[in-house]
Parts: sequence; C-alpha cells; structure tokens
Amino acid sequence: MGTIEETIQIAVPVRTAYDQWTQFELFPRFMSVVRSVEQIRPSLVHWAVGAGPVRHEFTAEIVEQRPDALVAWRSLDGRHHGEVSFLELSPERTSVTVRVHTRGSGLKEALAAGRGPVRRAVRSGLAHFKEFIEGLGAASGAWRGTIRGGHVQPDETGRPAHPVPHWPHG
Repeated sequence: MGTIEETIQIAVPVRTAYDQWTQFELFPRFMSVVRSVEQIRPSLVHWAVGAGPVRHEFTAEIVEQRPDALVAWRSLDGRHHGEVSFLELSPERTSVTVRVHTRGSGLKEALAAGRGPVRRAVRSGLAHFKEFIEGLGAASGAWRGTIRGGHVQPDETGRPAHPVPHWPHG
C-alpha cells in the first residue's frame, strides 16, 4: 500500500473551504484529472477520472463526514481510500490535507495505481482548489450533514440529508 499526503494553506475561513469541497460535482472546474462526478446519495459518489488516454471510473462511499473537519472515503473497487481534513489556522485561513492510500502488490499493480501521477494530480488539484475558492471568496454551495458508520444525519437546519449544489454566477 502506498500513501500520498499533500497539504495546502488557503486564505478562506474553514467553513468556506469545507463547504466548497463537499460540492463534489464541481470538482471538474478545478481538478483537471476529474472528468465528471455524480453524487448518487449523500454517502455514495461516482467519479470518472483520467489524464491523456488513461481513464478510470469508480464509486466511492463516504464513510465519515464532519462539517469543517473531515471527509473520509473508500472506493468500492478496493483500490484506494483516503480523507481530506480541514484545520482552522485563523478566522480567514485554513489548512487542507489530502491523504490517499492506494493498494497494490507487485510492479504491475504499482504501475497501474500510478502513485507518481496520483501524487502530482493531488498536488495540482489542491493548488487549483486554492485558486478556485480564493477567487470565489465564498462557497458555491454547502451540505452541513454528517456521516458516521454509514448513517447520514441531516444538517443543523434539519434540511433533508442530501447535498444541493448551486452556482451563484449563473
């Protein structure tokens, strides 16, 4: 198993960074390797990723989600799992850390997992996320619910437990 970890500091409040990150269907706007994302349910997300001729689709289950703190997932194909953590550094500054654990034994699987390209994609994606959210200054949507042990809890307003992304600029 290989682990990739990247951290970036972003000049927005932790709530803004977290709220934007939970708008998974908007990832193609700032992460070049993400082709499309479909939020099937609050805890189930289908991803299509790729670079050049290499393409991969997978479904990930969100196993834990805590507002302003953590989103943790596992791919249903068993190839990877990980987490994104959010740490308030000051009222207007947030540290975002992505950890991805890839599975594979042997040279063929290590090459297929593409740890080098995955590390570059995570690093680049975080840099583009920073530019994206700092440019907006506010999240384009939010879902404030929690997920623990597969159980989805509605957000603090009592709204239904499903994300409702919106884009404020048309």
